[in-house]
Amino acid sequence: MRAATTVFLVRHASHDRVGDTLCGRMPGVRLGETGRAQSRVLAGYLAAQRITALLSSPMERALDTAAPIAERTGLPVGIDDGFNEIDVGEWAGRRFDALAADARWTAWNSRREAARTPGGESMIEVQRRALAALARLVNDHPGGRVAVVSHCDVIKAVLAAHLGMSLNDYMCFEIDPASVSTLAIWPQDGGPRGKVLSLNIHPAVLPQANAA
Repeated sequence: MRAATTVFLVRHASHDRVGDTLCGRMPGVRLGETGRAQSRVLAGYLAAQRITALLSSPMERALDTAAPIAERTGLPVGIDDGFNEIDVGEWAGRRFDALAADARWTAWNSRREAARTPGGESMIEVQRRALAALARLVNDHPGGRVAVVSHCDVIKAVLAAHLGMSLNDYMCFEIDPASVSTLAIWPQDGGPRGKVLSLNIHPAVLPQANAA
């Protein structure tokens, strides 16, 4: 068996709309001061993990998070649409309190296995493209240590697949801004197989990250 590829799934750092707006793929969402500080801590943490490659979603907030990691490690940022944010269609840019009255929003949050965003993607589609991107990553970086900067629900979809969970149970765990979740993945016939090594780790509270 070939050596496992270690994948660090990084949720982008904080921006000013986290918690109140469903940004989706709306343009112009950049990190705030807190997020920039978080991304510098992430850079130190991932440098200490000796990552050998760095991939990112094409969204600005993800690229802003990846930039200090690239600077710290000397690695180029590879953009992979497979790790892009969910296309939430007409909901992009809507505030969560406004969405609360939409029955489709209730269905989306209670039945992720079957529901679809209006004019956008289903969670199943998100999971399929993210897992396909992960399979490419493992093929391209056998035995490597790769950081991927992505988004909350995309990371949840990948983790649910490796934990054997239904997407309907996506609310059973958190993926916070500037957190790192780690997988070990072995390539096998029929696609990569792996295990979750850690989930929703916050490097900002780890002494080795702050000292790096």
